[in-house]
Amino acid sequence: MSVIVPASLNDALQALARSPHATLLAGGTDLMVELNGGHRQVSEVVALARVAELRTWHHDPVAGVLHIGAGVTYAEIADEPIASWVPALAQAARTVGSPQIRHAATIGGNLGTCSPAGDGLPVLAALDATVHLASAAGARDLPLAEFMVAPKRTARLPGELITGVTVPVLGGWQGYSKVGVRNAMVIAVASVALVTDTVTESVRLALGSVGPTVLRCPDAERFAREHVDFEHRRVAAEALQRFVALARDEARPIDDHRSTAAYRRHAVGVLAGRLLRRAFPNE
Repeated sequence: MSVIVPASLNDALQALARSPHATLLAGGTDLMVELNGGHRQVSEVVALARVAELRTWHHDPVAGVLHIGAGVTYAEIADEPIASWVPALAQAARTVGSPQIRHAATIGGNLGTCSPAGDGLPVLAALDATVHLASAAGARDLPLAEFMVAPKRTARLPGELITGVTVPVLGGWQGYSKVGVRNAMVIAVASVALVTDTVTESVRLALGSVGPTVLRCPDAERFAREHVDFEHRRVAAEALQRFVALARDEARPIDDHRSTAAYRRHAVGVLAGRLLRRAFPNE
């Protein structure tokens, strides 16, 4: 196995130009598990840990957005000041593995792996995140919904790497919740992110681990927008139950070794209902 360790973004892009199908290594929390388990073999690796440009973030209060470099770790995202700007993403970050894993795992690695169970992805989907890609030939941006193609498949082209992601900084309540087979260090059996925007008075809902990629729930979102009271943070019990039913209907779960489709469908409904009630606690 050959391993290239570039010291700058330009060096990384040049390395990928020479070996466009090389495996990208960020924190290694997914890749090393696959290698150690014998589920994957690689011959060329471009290790990104020393690319300083990928480890930066920038908050633009004028544009109302936060840019997070692909090399920013989940430990950083879980902490201030990032946690204040994207609290649901910070909540998701705190559920990622152990402290050791959170200090190694990166948001770019989570995006690149593109597992439907990835903890950060439902929040990024609910925030309408934009993914930034670069190659020696240039840069391009993709909405997250277009970036996620299938389970563990993305729209990233040979020779490209993820440089970061941009999300809006919203004023409304937001949260993330998941269930698994144990209380800690668990892969999500089902996960839900709910984000509210007080400017547009909209509710955004994204589901993880219940489809081939992370799913948005347009029917549930439209219903919530029509039936929640942003001014008084109120939602009627009947409307809450209908929202739960719509969230369940929009899930596309399967049976596998970790759970049944029926349980996953039930779980996302429960989680969606809890999050909506936390966002709108008054009846």
